[in-house]
Amino acid sequence: MISKTVEQLAVPSLETRASFAEIVRTIAAHDAAMAARPEMNSVEVGGTPASDTPLAFPFTVAAWNLERCLFPAESAAHLAATNAPVVLLSEMDNGMARTGQRHPTAEVAETLGMHYAYGIEFIEMGLGSDTEREFCEDEFNAKGFHGNALMAAVPFSRPFMLRLWGGRLWFTDGEQPRLGERCAIGAVIETEAGPFVAVSTHLESATTAVYRERQVKELIDALDETFPGLPVMIGGDLNTGNHAGGDFEAEGLFAMSAIRGFTRHGGPLDVMTTRPSLITRWPERAMKLDWFLSRGLKIGETTIIPSLDETGRPLSDHDLITCVIEGFE
Repeated sequence: MISKTVEQLAVPSLETRASFAEIVRTIAAHDAAMAARPEMNSVEVGGTPASDTPLAFPFTVAAWNLERCLFPAESAAHLAATNAPVVLLSEMDNGMARTGQRHPTAEVAETLGMHYAYGIEFIEMGLGSDTEREFCEDEFNAKGFHGNALMAAVPFSRPFMLRLWGGRLWFTDGEQPRLGERCAIGAVIETEAGPFVAVSTHLESATTAVYRERQVKELIDALDETFPGLPVMIGGDLNTGNHAGGDFEAEGLFAMSAIRGFTRHGGPLDVMTTRPSLITRWPERAMKLDWFLSRGLKIGETTIIPSLDETGRPLSDHDLITCVIEGFE
């Protein structure tokens, strides 16, 4: 588990990033290169929380895969409408040409008055997919970062990043080569009744249910070792049913996490959480990919909120999900 924090992640030069393409395509060579990069082994912490008092129950937690975050201001407004003091985000660019070389996590946090922790899943070696390239005004990425974030309207402590188990599947991808691996970002957040651990995560899409089950198992193992006894809320894009006919019930991670004391929350089971977007324009099917997994928390209503702005424009290919934490069990 990575616990080193910085105010701003180091940025490898364009030449250094270009050299990643010369790395031998093995996990060992990949991991040696990643271990040498400070930005891949630290968590950026910034933003100013709106309050310095512990959260009072009940409160809302939001989780949203923002698909690069093309529209930070509009996305922040969409989140503000939920009144969620804890926000779990995935697929957040930082210094990518397709999102104007911006740092959307920092922008959203500033708009909402939140403390944030951001970690890199991947350093992208290219500009992205063909549709993403349509948004690029530059032919280079200023940073090339793509990752996950946790935000809170109150100060948090012990921020961390955990790289999930995986086979470095995107390292060998010809169209979108990337250095890195899926990750979880978390921290301890205080409530009036005591602390709990909030975790934003993003499981692998281009793989099997067994692969994702192992990712969740090892995430839970790490949380139990590092934060024994604390209630836990995990939220994000679990990619359930992806590349498996869309059948989220085929995912072993639900039964496995239930054995470990977790309960899933995803809103109505017949309501999917994906939609066509400006980047993902012609999805083959709608899927239910986004969930919360909680332990030691009393959970109220879970809601799926369409990710459309006031004009009907999609802000992401995932809808926003929220749940209410009513207290500790």
